[in-house]
This record gives sequence, structure tokens and C-alpha cells, in this order.
Amino acid sequence: MSTTPAVTIIGAGPAGLTAGIYTARAGLDTTVLQGGQSILNRNAHLENVPGFPAGINARRYLELTRDQARRNDCTIREGTVRAVRPTEDGFLVETEDDRYRSEYVICASWADTSYLDDIDGIGIISRGSKAYIDVEDDGATGVDGLYAAGRIAGEPHQTVVSAGHGAKVALSVIHDSEVPFYHDWVAPEGYFTDRGRDVPPGCEEITDEERARREEETLAVMQEYFADRHPEGPTQHPSVRDE
Repeated sequence: MSTTPAVTIIGAGPAGLTAGIYTARAGLDTTVLQGGQSILNRNAHLENVPGFPAGINARRYLELTRDQARRNDCTIREGTVRAVRPTEDGFLVETEDDRYRSEYVICASWADTSYLDDIDGIGIISRGSKAYIDVEDDGATGVDGLYAAGRIAGEPHQTVVSAGHGAKVALSVIHDSEVPFYHDWVAPEGYFTDRGRDVPPGCEEITDEERARREEETLAVMQEYFADRHPEGPTQHPSVRDE
């Protein structure tokens, strides 16, 4: 069994995928469980996420984020979570077909919280037909090792907010795991070392040649993604579709 702290993230929308990018880049063994479509698939054209001046097809945005998670060694698996059960050393996350043992769990699904019914100490806040997980400012719940991020944690229903909260909660997990970490930062060669400092954990110095190589890879990948329109349109709201 790996000695690397394991993180299981429930939900593969902006919050869950962004959290996975951060925990995986910090060296934590990260699995994201995707059960069905992200609600972002209902968006017709995503126009308020920084970095896309003319907006972006929401399906394309999710594809890009999934690809980024995988490129950073985050494992993404299909599976709807049925239960999360505490164990002596963390949690057992159960889907219809599999089980995942994990020291840390980040809940980033929307809007189901029923898989937490077997855990004492979790606060669930009901607002009409919606249920949210009660969390501290850093995403921690009343149970050690269990966190929530994004909409299910009561954050505003906006993509960039959910993604940012996923990153914030991931940093909480990273720090609580006690893996060596300063912050996630790719710096030019000499940024730290020419000041007589060691490169901090989580940071990296790269040469001009390596920077150019990475930028060329970025251009190639993005040109491939944006060569044509995305073939899929938005998913209609269930209440409209069912009429």
C-alpha cells in the first residue's frame, strides 16, 4: 500500500476538479469520482470565467479542466458514491461497483448529501429543497479529514467561485496532511537559488529552455482544443425536458 496520503474527491465539477489538481500537484494520491454530469453542462455559454475574453463552451471548459487534472496525475473514475464510512485510519468511500480507502475526503458533489448519512458530527443545513454541508472557513467539517467544497458547501453558484473554493479547500487538506509544501509556484531559474535559498516544497525553478518547451506544448494543446466548435450543446433543465 502506498504511504502517500490519499485523497478521494466526490464530484467532478469545477470545485472537485480544481481541488484534485491542487492535491495531486502537491504529491497526494488523488482520485476524483464522477457520478453523472456536472450541473455546469446546463450552461449555454460560459462568459464570466477569467482567461476567456469571448467566453467558452461550458462542455469545453470541463474537458480542459479534466485534462489538466489528469496531466497532473489525478485519477478520474466514474462512479456514484453511495456511502462514506469512517475507518480507523480515514474513510471508506463506496460506489455502486467499487471501494476507495482514503485518509481525506472532499465532498464537491451537488446536490446530494445522502452518502454522509452514516457519519456522526456532520452538519447539514437545509434551505428549502436544497441541502448544504456546514463547514468552517477552510472547508473543514465537524469530522477530521472530511471537507466540502463549492456549491455543496454553500458557496455562490458561479463557476469561478466554485473552482476557487475547491483550490482553497485543497490547500487546507495539503496543510493538514503535513506533506512538505510551501505553495504551488513555477518560477524562473534562479528565483530562489540565486538568493541563496532552497527551492521550497511545492515550488519549481525552470530554465528558459524548459519554459519555452512548456509554452510550445501549451500552444499545441490549446490549438487542438479550439480548432473547431464543440459538438455538444447544453443539457436542458430537467423540469423543462420532462414536460
